[in-house]
This record gives sequence, C-alpha cells and structure tokens, in this order.
Amino acid sequence: MSDHRARFLQLALHAQALRFGEFTLKSGRLSPYFFNAGRFDSGACLAELAACYADAIEAAGLRFDLLFGPAYKGIPLATALGCEFARRGRDIPLAFNRKEAKDHGEGGLLIGAPLDGREVLIVDDVITAGTAIREALALIRAGGGRPAGIVVALDRQEVLGEGESRQSAAQAVASDTGVPVVAVASLHDLLDFAGESADLVHHRDRLLAYRARYGSGSPE
Repeated sequence: MSDHRARFLQLALHAQALRFGEFTLKSGRLSPYFFNAGRFDSGACLAELAACYADAIEAAGLRFDLLFGPAYKGIPLATALGCEFARRGRDIPLAFNRKEAKDHGEGGLLIGAPLDGREVLIVDDVITAGTAIREALALIRAGGGRPAGIVVALDRQEVLGEGESRQSAAQAVASDTGVPVVAVASLHDLLDFAGESADLVHHRDRLLAYRARYGSGSPE
C-alpha cells in the first residue's frame, strides 16, 4: 500500500471519520464500517488530509489548473488542498458553488475564481449515487471550464444497485462522463490496512463478506 493511503486511513481512524461496527447506510445496506469526512474537524486534521489528497493527485498524474469544491463538504476540502499545493510552491485558483442561487451581491451559484478556459479538478469526500458530482460537472461546463478529474477521499467500491451492473458509483461516473476518478484510498486498501493491524484484523472477515455481497469488482 502506498504511503498516502496508509496515512489517510490512520488519520481517519484517529479523527473517528472511519469507524467499525454495524451501520445502516442511506441505501439501506448494513455496513461493517462507516466513513464521515465531517469528522476531519480541526486545522491539523484538514492539513494532514490535504497532504494525502495532494499525494494521491500527484501519483495519478492529473493535469489541472483550478480546484472546485462542491457544496458543502467539498468546499473545505478544496480550500485545504489549495493551501497544501501553495505550501508545495503551486498557487492554484479555487472555486465552489452554492446550493441555491443568490440574487443580490455577486449573485449566481458560483463563488471564487472564474472557470472559463480552466482545467478543473473536482474535490469531494465520496461519490455515493453520483448525483452531486454530475451537478458539479454541469456547473463547470456551463461556466466554460473543462472537468479534468475528480478526487475523493474514499471509494467504497460497491455496486450502485441490485441489478446486473456491477459498477460502483465512481466507475459509473467515470464511464458516463469520461472524467477520471481518483480516490485517496479504497475498500481494497482498507482490507489490506485492517489485515496488517492487530487492532483491526478482527474486522476483516466482515469487510470481506460485505465486499463479496456488494463489491463492484473494481480493479485492485
């Protein structure tokens, strides 16, 4: 496992953004783990998280010149990532959206640097149904930008529904839009991480059973 993936998973455990147990997801599935990026709720946590994102992006070789954070969780994530790239010597413009258009002041849905002519990297926490990401893609294109990639913290690598398709939400978005999706870590990485930890290894069988039932068959 690459260093940024292990660092991210360790940070998520420390911040209690990653928890093990029995959780009912919005989909109704009973999951042996739960991820909530809202628990990265301090400056130090966000700074370390941003470094993990930056390392994952650099490893993937994505080319872009603007960061876009979809409301709401994407906003602090993209902001922290912009600060991390600045620390590394690269000053990247930043933009994000409102949930509802503003009819006074600067108005509109978009805030920050103009998108026109930019290669835009979308920064978010997860892709679930893919609805919010598709809305962000539409906003970027309407603003004259070109989506260059999507980066998320965790890819659960599980199927969207119970039909014949074995695609995950991330795979479906990448396939439908042609925009690459990069995750800092995935369920496969979490399985490896749990297997190497004396404190977590007892969760591995339940994780494997969950993947066997709902896994998307994502490349490992």
